[in-house]
Amino acid sequence: MDLSDKKELVLTAKALASETRIDILKLLCEEQLNVNEIAERLKIPASSAAVNIKVLEEGGLIRTELQPGIRGSMKVCYKNMDECNISVSLPKNDLDKTEIINMPIGNYVDYLVTPTCGMVSENGPIDEEDQPRCFYNPDRTKAKLIWFRTGYVEYRFPNAGMQGKIVKSIEISAELCSEAADYDLNCKSDITMWINGRDAGTWTSPSDFGGRRGKLNPDWWPDKNSQYGMLKKWRLDQTGTYIDGEKFRSMTIEDYHLAKNPFISVRIGVREDAVYRGGINIFGKNFGDYPQDIRLEIQYM
Repeated sequence: MDLSDKKELVLTAKALASETRIDILKLLCEEQLNVNEIAERLKIPASSAAVNIKVLEEGGLIRTELQPGIRGSMKVCYKNMDECNISVSLPKNDLDKTEIINMPIGNYVDYLVTPTCGMVSENGPIDEEDQPRCFYNPDRTKAKLIWFRTGYVEYRFPNAGMQGKIVKSIEISAELCSEAADYDLNCKSDITMWINGRDAGTWTSPSDFGGRRGKLNPDWWPDKNSQYGMLKKWRLDQTGTYIDGEKFRSMTIEDYHLAKNPFISVRIGVREDAVYRGGINIFGKNFGDYPQDIRLEIQYM
């Protein structure tokens, strides 16, 4: 994060501004725990633990899932990241070396999808559900949430700024999760990104997340539906290809030929031959937990 991410900075700072919340993070470094277990370990009331867990979740430092318990359901907590980098100094020469392009999720140029599938705007559904032909609807550009079972959507990012420059790295981030008929915390899905036709890595989503409302979801969106995803990051640099900081393969940024064509092709989807064909939800900036569309960040030398 940098000083332009004001909302995220405030939420993260609030999440860390408590010794109790730091103690919760320490516990979650060792194992996943439910709310009552955290309360017992720290010897605090369960209600206090729940309040602090909510603040940590809003700050993006942890995530929670509802799982079956002995008496109804229980909220299980997981650490959501290993590092939190905050830059409070942005010299102009560093700013000049960074280019950020935000792509609305409805601005895909090609697709091949299978049901369940559909899309919605901030105000309601766009065309019919479970009809792949409806993905041609011109109103798709207003989409804030897109879902399908298998296939892909393709986006094309401009690369004019790369001409005549040396690119150090690119990072593509999006909020994603699996896709079930409503939501399903046990629905796994292998979600793949292709960059200029090359496989840039597959992330296995653990769930179609629900059980609590996405922080940005409009009031009309039903509670029974998919609610939020996880913010995933694909990175290419001179040492290889990474997903969330873990090396996926040795293909370097040069192998993707980013400046060769008139655009950078980015496909996101689920293969027909995936081990887990649990579908995909792609969240835009007005749905889910993260106020962003698909974001491409380019770092120049």
